[in-house]
Amino acid sequence: MPLKSMIKFAGLCMLMWLVSCSPDNNPGVASAAEQPIALEVYKSPTCGCCGMWVDHASARGFAFTVQHLDNDELTLEKLRRGIGLRYHSCHTAVAEDGSVFEGHVPAYLIHQFLADKPENAIGLAVPGMPIGSPGMEVGDRFQPYDVYLLNADGTAEVYTHVGDFESQYQTASVE
Repeated sequence: MPLKSMIKFAGLCMLMWLVSCSPDNNPGVASAAEQPIALEVYKSPTCGCCGMWVDHASARGFAFTVQHLDNDELTLEKLRRGIGLRYHSCHTAVAEDGSVFEGHVPAYLIHQFLADKPENAIGLAVPGMPIGSPGMEVGDRFQPYDVYLLNADGTAEVYTHVGDFESQYQTASVE
């Protein structure tokens, strides 16, 4: 195939990819024109589900700086940021304003929290690693879970309940 034809073909492939990956074809996926929100994520270098959660959030408007820590350092980082032991999971994401997002929190809830941060709240947490949560997908298995609102005084309350697989992939309804 001549070089000119190969370039045209490559351009056509790129156009088809852009159209197929547009937000209209992938609800909940951020547009390339939108400025991503920066998050720093702290995780173990060997945790695969953390990487899958980063992929989930990256596709929905977040950009990451990843810090790999050993388990002791990771636990200390969580405690320094005010995340009580009972709310720990495998990774912690931190926004530029210091808000924390512990574990497999759906990306749309992070958008929602950052757009309308409750008074005295430090962030959201999904304790443990619920099967079927973003980054923990295992076929069609799903374990309903609560997302907790973490308060600066160390208390927490249920922010929302995720009762089914599809609802965790909705888009943020930010006005």
